[in-house]
Amino acid sequence: MKTYRVNEIFYSVQGEGVRAGTPNVFVRLSGCNLQCAMESGPKSPGGFDCDTEFVSGRDMTADEIFEEAVRVGGKCINVIFTGGEPLLQLDAELCRKFLMWERCVETNGTIQITDQELEWVTVSPKVAEHAIRQHTASEVKYVRGYGQAIPKTRVGADHCLISPAFDGGVLLPRTVDWCVNLVKENPEWRLSLQTHKFIAAR
Repeated sequence: MKTYRVNEIFYSVQGEGVRAGTPNVFVRLSGCNLQCAMESGPKSPGGFDCDTEFVSGRDMTADEIFEEAVRVGGKCINVIFTGGEPLLQLDAELCRKFLMWERCVETNGTIQITDQELEWVTVSPKVAEHAIRQHTASEVKYVRGYGQAIPKTRVGADHCLISPAFDGGVLLPRTVDWCVNLVKENPEWRLSLQTHKFIAAR
C-alpha cells in the first residue's frame, strides 16, 4: 500500500498571502529539494534562513492522512499541502481523498503540477527564474531581504506578493521599509506579512 512521509498535520490559520486569516488543516509533507540559507548557492536564493523543520516524519497512507485531517480540523474543509516541497510527494491519489475540500498547495515552483486537483496554488520561488517549472498560480510570493530587487517573475498569477524576510526570528524595520517601497514603486505587487509569526500561531 502506498504511503507518504508526513512531517506533521495540524489545524491553524493561514498566516500570509491572499488567504491570510482563514482556518486550514496543514499537511506538511517531509522533504525538500532546496536548502535556503542566508548565503546564496545552488539550492538557496540567499537572504534568509529556512525556518521549517521538514526532515523528520512518519509514513502514512492517504486514508490515514485524511482521517487525521478530519480529526484535528473538525468542521474545517480547507487543506494546505506544504513542506518542505510537497510536490515531491503530493499526487492525484492524495488530492482525491480531499475531494469535497478546498485543496491548496504551497510550492517553491521547481516541480510542475500535473494531474493533482487543486483549487489554490501558491508558488513561492526560491531559485533562479529559469529553474521554475510551475508557471501558473493563484498567487506568487517572494521573500525579500533588505536590498533585494523586485523579481521579474516567470509565474503568471492572479496575485503577486512580496514578503519581508525575518532575520533570526526578528523582522527588522529597514527590511519592512524596503519591501514597502518596492510595492509602492511597483503597484501591481502587494505586501504580505507573515502574521503567524507575530501572533505565535503554528
